[in-house]
Amino acid sequence: MYNRHFDTLIIGSGLAGFTLALNLAQSQRVGIVTKQTLNDSASGWAQGGIAASLSEEDTPEKHVQDTVVAGAGLCDERAVRFVAGHAPEAIRWLIDQGVEFTRDENNGIGYHLTKEGGHCTRRIIHSGDATGKAVQQTLIDKIRSCSNIHILEQHIAIDLITSDKVRDVPGKTEKRCLGAYVLDRTKGRVRTFTAQNTVLATGGASKVYLYTTNPDTATGDGIAMGWRAGCRVANMEFIQFHPTCLYHPHAKSFLISEAVRGEGGLLKLPDGNCFMARHDERAELAPRDIVARAIDFEMKKRGLDCVYLDISHKPANFLQQHFPTIYARCLKLGIDLTQEPIPVVPAAHYTCGGILTDQRGRTDLNNLYAIGETAYTGLHGANRLASNSLLECLVVARAAAQDIHNQPVVSALKIPDWDESRVTDADEEIVISHNWDELRRFMWSYVGIVRTTKRLQRAQHRIDLLREEINEYYTHFRVTSDLLELRNLVDTADLIVRSAMLRHESRGLHFSKDYPDALASAQNTVLQKPL
Repeated sequence: MYNRHFDTLIIGSGLAGFTLALNLAQSQRVGIVTKQTLNDSASGWAQGGIAASLSEEDTPEKHVQDTVVAGAGLCDERAVRFVAGHAPEAIRWLIDQGVEFTRDENNGIGYHLTKEGGHCTRRIIHSGDATGKAVQQTLIDKIRSCSNIHILEQHIAIDLITSDKVRDVPGKTEKRCLGAYVLDRTKGRVRTFTAQNTVLATGGASKVYLYTTNPDTATGDGIAMGWRAGCRVANMEFIQFHPTCLYHPHAKSFLISEAVRGEGGLLKLPDGNCFMARHDERAELAPRDIVARAIDFEMKKRGLDCVYLDISHKPANFLQQHFPTIYARCLKLGIDLTQEPIPVVPAAHYTCGGILTDQRGRTDLNNLYAIGETAYTGLHGANRLASNSLLECLVVARAAAQDIHNQPVVSALKIPDWDESRVTDADEEIVISHNWDELRRFMWSYVGIVRTTKRLQRAQHRIDLLREEINEYYTHFRVTSDLLELRNLVDTADLIVRSAMLRHESRGLHFSKDYPDALASAQNTVLQKPL
């Protein structure tokens, strides 16, 4: 059957979506739509770990304070307390699922904890230096063996189906989400999936930039779909640039974990001199936005292609044990981190803004949830504290599952099929690749780590031109995966630029040369689509 109905339809296959699916599967029929395979997500690329107050020296309150400080005045303290307070039980849930975190029998809790920038103590539980991969693979094995979870790989969502677009909806009083139109990439056909509840868990939008630590799937799909359906979007100007992405022509999007600096790694110029102490008293352990701007400043000031991260002063066996993935990847490229520094540059890493939700993932649209990097819960504020991202996926997804369980059942509706009667196959798909490349280059140049009003205006002008061209293409030709991703990237880029232009200050991850100081009162940037 080409059209299907689920109790809950999850769009996305990262940690947030997996956590939700496993917490619903005992009583619901769950569908997971993923545009590549279950293994392809930013969650699986996470190296550092998951923040939680697990040791006797730590408390949820300390975790809250570190998160609030990093968030530069824009964290919703209720959300922060909710996530930090539920962190230990979320970790216990992962351990119960079979995740094998790195052990340490000498610290009283049985697991090794590391420290990252912005944290006052060791609270990062991890699995070597490939935590995301370990967590994802454990949950994937459980999902594949669960009969109530239906996996739809090589499917990409086009748009949400809302009740205001459907005729004869019984008791049509409030607009609600009914499911989604989804392109089956293998057959080139559009399928109609209806659901009691639909969940956007597609990750972030860092692929909107030329240089990113994210996989190719991070094209802002959920944010764009939620926006087009009428959801409010918040704080999209806050894009976190990870300070240390491996700089090498053959190292596509390879991240050098925050934990390398947490364990004593030093940032150096080509002459071997350290520079971070000139930018912040916390030096290498300053929050990511400060470190990224410091590196950007030094590179531009001195005309450098990169800087260097040096941890070669640590014993070789310590590095090989704590950073096996990074060690092996660098060595394959001819860099022995036990003997020499690693060349690094900043790269777009995490989307701190997103679809505005509450602590249970509920959006403005009834029966639509957004969880993980797709959402803005208020946890991250103007800057995400290291290793809070996987934690948010876990805690909010588990809370969303409880809320979904409590939702009343509504009758399934007959939704009209996708109409392809007035479109043809594209004649020149080169247009899409050219537009994709142009978008990512001007976003990197004009809407990067340091911004100006003039740069933002230039970016907005180009976005407007691109949108016209893409909309014309979308209207006249059959949809393809590349076209859908480009359409979502343009919508997301527009949200980032519009949000940045509205913030007349520098705060957290948003730094403007025209407004270098922070305002006395911190306010969220909330965009609402005109009715």
